[in-house]
Order: sequence, then C-alpha cells, then structure tokens
Amino acid sequence: MTEVLRYTAFSDDPAGGNPAGVVLDASGLDEAGMLRIAAALGYSETAFLTAPPEGLGAPEGRSFTVRYFSPKAEVSFCGHATVATAVALAERIGPGELVFATPAGTVPVSVTVADGGLRAVLTSVEPYVEDVAPADLAEALAALDWPEADLDPEIPPRIAYAGARHLVLGAATRARLADLAYDFPRLEALMRRLDLTTVQLVHRTGPALFDVRDPFPVGGVVEDPATGAAAAAFGAYARELGLVPAAAVLTLHQGRDMGRPGVLTVELRPGDARIRVGGSAVRIG
Repeated sequence: MTEVLRYTAFSDDPAGGNPAGVVLDASGLDEAGMLRIAAALGYSETAFLTAPPEGLGAPEGRSFTVRYFSPKAEVSFCGHATVATAVALAERIGPGELVFATPAGTVPVSVTVADGGLRAVLTSVEPYVEDVAPADLAEALAALDWPEADLDPEIPPRIAYAGARHLVLGAATRARLADLAYDFPRLEALMRRLDLTTVQLVHRTGPALFDVRDPFPVGGVVEDPATGAAAAAFGAYARELGLVPAAAVLTLHQGRDMGRPGVLTVELRPGDARIRVGGSAVRIG
C-alpha cells in the first residue's frame, strides 16, 4: 500500500501555508496511479519520489527523481511540494543537501534547522522573462474582470519562468488584489494556450515586500495558497525589470486572503541567474 504523507509548506503552522502530498516511495506507481492519488488527495500538488538518474551528483541516498501532479495533470515543477518533500526527507535522513531530478531540470535543495523546526531552500533552474502579447493580456484581464486601470504601472505584465511559466500582473491597490472572483473556464483556456501554471497577482507593500495570489485553474484549483515556483519566477522578473537590486532578499506573503497565511523568501545573488526560494514546512497531523 502506498504511503501518502501530508505536509504544509511555507508555514510552521499546519493550518497555514500550502498543503502538499508527498509519496517518498513511488516506485510501484505508474503515471495513472500518481494522478489518481493526487486527484483523491485534492491538494494543488503531490510529489512522487523514485530512484535518481545516474550521475546526478549528490551523496548516496540524498538524490531522487521527483514528479509533481495536480488533481488534473502533471506539472513540470512545484516549489511548495519540493519544500515539503525536502523537509519530509530531512525528518527521516537528517538535514543537509539534497538533489532532485525534476521534469524542469535539476533542483538542489538545502535543509537546515531553524527556530526549532526545519527550513528548506531550493535553487531554481535557469529562469527567463518574456513579453506577453497585448491580446493575451486583454484576455487575462477580461477573465479576471480586472480593468486595465487597476494594474500597477511599476509592475508591468510579463511571463516569467523558473521551472514553470507564470503570468505576472501587478495590482495597483491591496483592495484590487483582495477582490478575486474570476471566470474559471475562460482563464483556464488562456493559460493552457500559453502553457501557464499560475497567474501571479502581485501588490508591492515595501521595497522588498510583496503580497501575492495565484489563481490555478489548470490544476483544478481556484487558488494556490503559497506558490514556490511562481515565487522563483517572480524573483527573476523583479531582477530583470529592476524592481530590486541584483543582490536582494524578497519576502512574499501569500494565502492571507484564503485564511492560510504563508511566507516565502526569495533570494537573488549577483552572478547567479538561478533563484533561491525558501520556507519552513511541517507535517499535517
């Protein structure tokens, strides 16, 4: 019988952050079996671990192949499930360095003890940022029921990638961010056409502080409570557009509007294009 663990990531409170399923031994599951478990669990993603490919470069017993499934489909990368999985492993084999072979590429993760709990920091694959076509932006705003005047001109729309693609939209006010009631099928159709995982809605609250929300209709979930992959993509976006210095640590607050508050730390390092996203994780009883 397959053991399915339940963890929440980017919070040290089981009632906060983003829940994820974790299957530490998925060697007996095929793709259909993984999808069935993810759908039955109902979390935005579940991570499934199997043996690593040869030459991954981690110490023996600390490297794994990881696949991620939403209730509707496989996704290329999931940050919160990565953090949850790393903490679940660290509870069993000890803190330290891990390496995950994901569909998006190789993702190193470091787990340390912090404030009596465990904290994981993942390093993304190589990111990129690209323009969004005016017609696609107009369709996204129509699906969200956001007037263009509600966008923050200091956070211009872009598509950003750091393992998965996300459309970044800046909300001019916190009230605009708080009012999320969108056309689920319409936004899902656009996101599938553009190969988007979430839409990252952002409101800046300080020089390195942001409130974010992530609609996730392509995963069969109205909203993701804490989205590590989108946080990594936003880090690349913020650096490329000059919103923050080349060396910076950003704090993203997510899940407040859902009653599941979480905190994501995004670190940018000069000379390294990859983005580091960190947070705590705890098991759900």
